[in-house]
Amino acid sequence: MSDASDAEEAGVRDRLWDGLDGFIDTESFGWKRDLLLIAATVLVTYVAFGVLGLLTGVSVNETAGFLQTVTFFAAVFALLTLALNLHWGYTGLFNIGVAGFMAVGVYTMAVLTADPSGTPAGFGLPIPIGVIGGTIAAGLVGAVIALPALRVRADYFAIITLGFSEIVRLSITSGSLRQIEVGERIYGTGGGSGIRYTPVDTVIPWLLEFSAVEVIGDVLYGIGGVVGVSESIVNRLLYALVIIGFVVLFYLLLYRIARSPFGRILKSIREDEIVARSLGKNTQLAKVKVFTLGCALMGLAGILWIGSRSFATPESFMPIVTFYIFVALIVGGAGSNTGSVLGGFVFAAFLWEGPRFVRTILRTNLDVRSPQTIYDAFVELAALDPMPLVGYFVGSLDEIRWIMIGVVLVLVMIYRPEGLLGDRKEIAAATDLSRRDGGGSDE
Repeated sequence: MSDASDAEEAGVRDRLWDGLDGFIDTESFGWKRDLLLIAATVLVTYVAFGVLGLLTGVSVNETAGFLQTVTFFAAVFALLTLALNLHWGYTGLFNIGVAGFMAVGVYTMAVLTADPSGTPAGFGLPIPIGVIGGTIAAGLVGAVIALPALRVRADYFAIITLGFSEIVRLSITSGSLRQIEVGERIYGTGGGSGIRYTPVDTVIPWLLEFSAVEVIGDVLYGIGGVVGVSESIVNRLLYALVIIGFVVLFYLLLYRIARSPFGRILKSIREDEIVARSLGKNTQLAKVKVFTLGCALMGLAGILWIGSRSFATPESFMPIVTFYIFVALIVGGAGSNTGSVLGGFVFAAFLWEGPRFVRTILRTNLDVRSPQTIYDAFVELAALDPMPLVGYFVGSLDEIRWIMIGVVLVLVMIYRPEGLLGDRKEIAAATDLSRRDGGGSDE
């Protein structure tokens, strides 16, 4: 009797799934669910920080500036995390040279767009040409690195990518590339002094010439004028919205790749490359392609991030930058595009900018002074004056962030090793074969 009931229940479930496939676009529903999840997280975070800032006496302009900064860094971290997810989450390629490919893209863009009369000089090309050139250069360099590097095992591949990143950074500072005299002009990387160029965010006035963008700009400028937010913050917010547009494009690209035959090859490589090769798949060519594409996306993300400044220096591409991206991916969950976006936002809001906002709140409400050493702070504490100790920690919040990141990583590894959304596995088959067994994949 029990077997008959189970069989009848399974039949009902199968018919239900068939009905859903016929009448409901389940992929569209997944898109809406992902969008709602990200939007809800962002909205709750912004409201919480905004209310906290206003209730603690932080000015509207400072609070708006903080939220704009969070938006900017959340977008750039999301871009880089999505690109890394294509390598590590989809294909299992342990690339720890993200900063190096960012540097290739940014410096190529800088040389192409810098003022021809500057020192070092550039070619003075339009910004869109520089962005496209930097993206292509990062992809080509990735292809060159991939050809020999992908022939080694995962741990050696990681070492090669890290070494490449440091080679790029140290080459930028080398004397041979610092100044290259060609005729009457001096080209080069500028060494440790960096290279100046026209920031990428100067495209905002050009974008405002389009009617749709102009409407958005007028609304934001109007709201900013009413609530007392400076025009510079609104300008930076508009650029952050441009980067969010690129996040959407990155997400759509990875979404299509994941559900294509090429994407299924990538995921089979991640699970077991030997099996994929035994089925006749050219895994080496697939890895070269995906590595090249991921490196191009990293170069573009670096351009949108560092390129928004007026100059680039080698210190902007330290190996620690790659560590940031891995933290965001681990927090969000490897293998999930939504997790990558969410991880970038959580990292930017709570670990990157959050401690600085806490410092602003404390300095607004407390008359704190920072002693020279923690020993001095404890001496004052022994005299029943806790404020110097509070002041010391407030002044050291930039350093305390590293402790917070370490603590978060430990907690994630213990309680949620798959990340916030890491259990949303990207299926390797063309259809989800597990859902008819009642175990439905979350992705």
